[in-house]
Amino acid sequence: MNRCTALIIILITFGLTAGAQNKKKKSKMVKTASGLEYEITQKGKGGKQPKPGDMVTVHYTGKFTNDTVFDSSVKRGQPIKFTLGVGQVIKGWDEGIALLHVGDKAKFIIPPDLAYGAQARGPIPANSTLIFEVELIDVKEKITPKQFDVTGKDTVTTASGLKYIKVHTTEGEAPKAGQMVNVHYSGYLMDGKMFDSSVQRDEPFRFNLGAGQVIKGWDEGIALLKKGEKARLIIPYTLGYGEAGHPPVIPPQATLIFDVELIDFQ
Repeated sequence: MNRCTALIIILITFGLTAGAQNKKKKSKMVKTASGLEYEITQKGKGGKQPKPGDMVTVHYTGKFTNDTVFDSSVKRGQPIKFTLGVGQVIKGWDEGIALLHVGDKAKFIIPPDLAYGAQARGPIPANSTLIFEVELIDVKEKITPKQFDVTGKDTVTTASGLKYIKVHTTEGEAPKAGQMVNVHYSGYLMDGKMFDSSVQRDEPFRFNLGAGQVIKGWDEGIALLKKGEKARLIIPYTLGYGEAGHPPVIPPQATLIFDVELIDFQ
């Protein structure tokens, strides 16, 4: 055997070996009954596995199938927090994150029917298969906020159609447009189902009042409160998410109920 022949054999052997390794690597992807594909790319140290209702903290990078990044909490340096299993995120996330333990890193391949389906969403075209690289950072036990007791309280309706009920009043000052407000809230559909809660996350929400950073009913309703006050806001769809809603969390033409507390502003 001459040197050239030996080199060719080595290269062919290397190619076969590399191909086998790549095939073995691909085989680590597991496909669930729903169509979600996932792979644990790095195991944690046996941390807690979340249950439905738990608050999870996750870092992620979202990509299209051509490897283009469309969103990344890692790049922003701010992980996302959400309640697992209640529809606050796409179905593929609710299913996939539940498979992990704290410290695990994973790759999800999420088909359209477990993502945004036939509806385009921001930079994501309709019927997109999405790829997420995720890390489960933390899990906290479920906290169930209590709805405000509004029995015997007066309901006030504004000219816009917003309704509000003050359940705790103070002698504090009210915020002005442009100020940064710090608010705790729990949001409910009319059937009583909670769809989001800063109380559950133990993380108040901050925004610039009157700047259009939130739905119209919030800009109007929070401006009616004084520091330390609590109120229920009943927001018609025209002051909320409109005709279309905000699937999969907010149905079309949904009237929303928010129990809010104005903690502070500056």
